[in-house]
Amino acid sequence: MKKRVLTFLSQDPGTRVSLKELARHLDVQDRDEYHTLRELVDDLGRRGIVELDERSRIGYVRPDREESRKKRPAERGRIIGQLTITKRGLGIVRPAGAEGEILIAPNFLHTGLHGDLVAVVPFARRMARGRAEGDAPLEGEVVEIVERRVQTITGTLRRSRHAMYVEPDDDRIPRDIQVRRESARKAEDGDKVVVRLLPWTNEHQNPEGTVEEILGRAGDARVEVLSVARGFGLPMTFPRDVLREAEHLAAEIPQEEIASRLDYRSVTTVTIDPEDAKDFDDALSCESLPNGLLRVGVHIADVSYYVREGSALDGEALARGTSVYMVNEVVPMLPERLSNDLCSLKPRKDRLTFSVLLDVRPDGGVENYRITPSVIHSRRRFSYEEVQEILSAGKGEHTDILLPLLRVSQTLMKRRRKNGSIDFETPEAKFKFDAHGFPSAIIKKVRLDAHRLVEECMLLANVTVARHVGTGGKEPMPLIYRVHDVPDPVRLRELASFVKGFGFSLDAKSGVTSRALQKLLDQVKGSEVEALINEIALRSMAKAVYSEKNVGHYGLAFPCYTHFTSPIRRYPDLVVHRLLKEYQKPVSVRRLNALQETLPPIAEQSSIRERVAMEAERGSVKVMQAEYMKRHLGDEFEGVIGGVASFGFFVEINDLLVEGLIRVRDLADDYYLYDERQYALRGRSRGRVFRLGDRVRVRVVSVNPAERKMDFELVDG
Repeated sequence: MKKRVLTFLSQDPGTRVSLKELARHLDVQDRDEYHTLRELVDDLGRRGIVELDERSRIGYVRPDREESRKKRPAERGRIIGQLTITKRGLGIVRPAGAEGEILIAPNFLHTGLHGDLVAVVPFARRMARGRAEGDAPLEGEVVEIVERRVQTITGTLRRSRHAMYVEPDDDRIPRDIQVRRESARKAEDGDKVVVRLLPWTNEHQNPEGTVEEILGRAGDARVEVLSVARGFGLPMTFPRDVLREAEHLAAEIPQEEIASRLDYRSVTTVTIDPEDAKDFDDALSCESLPNGLLRVGVHIADVSYYVREGSALDGEALARGTSVYMVNEVVPMLPERLSNDLCSLKPRKDRLTFSVLLDVRPDGGVENYRITPSVIHSRRRFSYEEVQEILSAGKGEHTDILLPLLRVSQTLMKRRRKNGSIDFETPEAKFKFDAHGFPSAIIKKVRLDAHRLVEECMLLANVTVARHVGTGGKEPMPLIYRVHDVPDPVRLRELASFVKGFGFSLDAKSGVTSRALQKLLDQVKGSEVEALINEIALRSMAKAVYSEKNVGHYGLAFPCYTHFTSPIRRYPDLVVHRLLKEYQKPVSVRRLNALQETLPPIAEQSSIRERVAMEAERGSVKVMQAEYMKRHLGDEFEGVIGGVASFGFFVEINDLLVEGLIRVRDLADDYYLYDERQYALRGRSRGRVFRLGDRVRVRVVSVNPAERKMDFELVDG
């Protein structure tokens, strides 16, 4: 029994179970055997092998991993990393702190779930003509669940005559979750629920769980958005100690604090934000100087004054990493007391800021700059639409600031593009809601000159801060950079081969500069295949992440770049503010060494939380798009093929940015073959081709908000 207990508990060291749950999983039914189990657990607890929490739940005490590894030399080949599972069921493990990845076939995942920290043993590489296939991906097998990071799963409860189970919302969790009737609370068939996983050790059986929360009826758009938030583990409330700490912050700024800063309250500053924004974390100013220079002021809310390192607020902000902007709700990084009040640059209020003052030449070059803590008094809160009206008319409020800033932004954008900065136009959907909270319209967001004005000023401030810390002194100081690595050469070669078929050229033999890639995008602009080649080029790019190592930003063509301008909603920006303050004075070697240790995990955590936020935001948009399209069943629309796979192709409806699937099985006119290199489906007999970027007419045949999916059928002709 001891062996059975320890085997079960050690499979998932982070989980705690009651004695009854442990007995049930070990199939202990006899009263005497149950008594023996209880005595065994007590003995293991006294010896420090297991531990009991405040609710008397039992958990395994893991031995030190390094010592354990020394005792098991046969397992030194194990690699630890986070498991990612694709929608097709393939596992990918990226080793912590190392490059490359290990592919895990579905039958070698065992009890691994998407997001778990796992131990993997790689397989021997295959041999080809007597030598190892160096380019072939490494494959392996999950041998241990080091940490079960998926604790709760959202899904739809189903009741059959003999069983209850939850169908997960996430396609990357391929197993249904079994639920005992006594663990289902009062959930009914078709309810959207949050289920907490019990320890899962037998891959031949589905995992079990207990219903923790009933969200509402599956299919209701508001319930589905809430389900997205719960599914990604987004914290919908703040802990009491965090709220208490925020409430105790003084609203009045001490005079001695103002005296220690650059007082910019007499200079006109304005904020420019979306119409429905509730927090304003950046303000702009513009002053004319001699010799044709303009002093552009970028003033960012000084969150670091209120959120001190090591505080409860700081710990919660790090855990969240970023604010998440769902379709109808914001999950903020900081409590409203800070984000919507003390740190929000409201008009006609004194606010603490961190300012970057840039003396800009007519050609867009920076003659001089200053980075300093400051205090401002914003004169006006503008929406983007209001600023656009002023820019278009050339007259209105604060034209003395807005018109010069427009000219500066246009010069900066031309300068960036000349240096190779890539501009991908990625359209976004915006919703209008009726009185009941359901979407009444989908509007494609239009990128205005007002948006570009703000973007260029923010980019200039970010790159100036990065250079100041990273290369401004005798040697670079520790910093969190925003990096974008060069694309995978294999993908670039595939892109070059692809565009050649359309009469365009991209030399990928000796690597592709961002300038060359932008030149390609300029070539295809206005052509029939513009959308197609833009999409393929975007897919060839690496993902931008946070890192303590500066490898530059390929997409923006900046050798040194960071994020400084949004500390209300991004944790790395808050860290950069703190470092700027700290570096105003000499820093000890001991402190610099400490920063070298602490910044890498912060950068990694921030990148992880950013990816979670992006997926959650995308999920909430899909829910509302499906809800909106329910009223358009049977309607026809013009669209563009935005994705091609072996099972069909995805069509995006023009203007609505709504995507649906046309399945190969519904294309009855021919037998279709999948051309992976050309992103196309080709009819074997009649030669009809469906490829990425093709325009088609479709009819909406089914909509499922619960699954965030839509099916279309092709309208011939």
